Amino acid sequence: MKALVYTGAESLAYRDAPDAIAGDGEVAIRVGAVGICGSDMHAYLGHDNRRPAPLILGHEAAGVITGGPRDGERVTVNPLVTCGVCPACESGRENLCPDRQIISMPPREGAFADIVTMPERNLVRVPDYVSLEKAALAEPIAVSWHGVRLGLGALHEADARRALVIGGGAIGVAAVLSLRAMGCDDVTVIEPNPTRRAYLSDNCGFDAVAETTEAYPLVIDAVGFAVTRANASARAAPGGVIVHIGLGEDTGGLDIRRMTLQEITFIGTYTYTAQDFRDTAQAMFDGRLGPLDWTETRPLSQGADAFADIRSGRTAAPKILLKPDGSGDLK
Repeated sequence: MKALVYTGAESLAYRDAPDAIAGDGEVAIRVGAVGICGSDMHAYLGHDNRRPAPLILGHEAAGVITGGPRDGERVTVNPLVTCGVCPACESGRENLCPDRQIISMPPREGAFADIVTMPERNLVRVPDYVSLEKAALAEPIAVSWHGVRLGLGALHEADARRALVIGGGAIGVAAVLSLRAMGCDDVTVIEPNPTRRAYLSDNCGFDAVAETTEAYPLVIDAVGFAVTRANASARAAPGGVIVHIGLGEDTGGLDIRRMTLQEITFIGTYTYTAQDFRDTAQAMFDGRLGPLDWTETRPLSQGADAFADIRSGRTAAPKILLKPDGSGDLK
């Protein structure tokens, strides 16, 4: 099979790779579309020692099962593989499983390839009226859906349902859409990149600003750098909630004194539960997350250029999807 292989810092090669072989309880999926995630970018920049080269990255995928009794079934992929028997898994908090794995991180290769293998329990069937490009957005949206669910649940009953989202990338966009789907319509997005900000305003109808001095009951940091955590600390209203989704930088930024004195709740959140993933997919299929038209699609063979464009800030769309070059007949 062909794959886009991470070979070292800021280096990707489109080349032949060993065919992905499904193990027990797994199926092979011919990839129809796969998104470039921020974690893929961290690896590409050489900032993630959990993803050593050479490695096939990519975990935001949808495609068609090939072989077996479900041959031809269109599916979207929950890339988080968990044990199913630990206390976290048994309580429905699979994202906290101590033995969790995710494709695009050893020992599991990712989906920037013609074929990826997954346990059958990780697949959600995609209706015929939903494109595989849109179905591939289930994973990044589920990340935000999970965080928004936790954040809204932590708000005081007297607080207005107003939210600030820091970052207008795919996770930030997904947070806005999830907030709206859960009844919070008063949402502002901070996006410093003027090209991206204009795209969000003009194409998505978002209230996108370069900065704000207002306070909000709910602040979602969809970036995760020290500077965005500092902004979240400053913008959270007394008694408010900060939901921290991004993993851009490990330390710095939080104003612990203010958070303590004004009882600001901080929620760190990672991925999603299996139920969150299913709920997100259903919300997408029902149209509750909008037209999902904020993506750009490129051939997998041109993936290296896509990464370079993201790196330089030349892309306006919040998400670039890659399509394996032989997937043109997949709908």
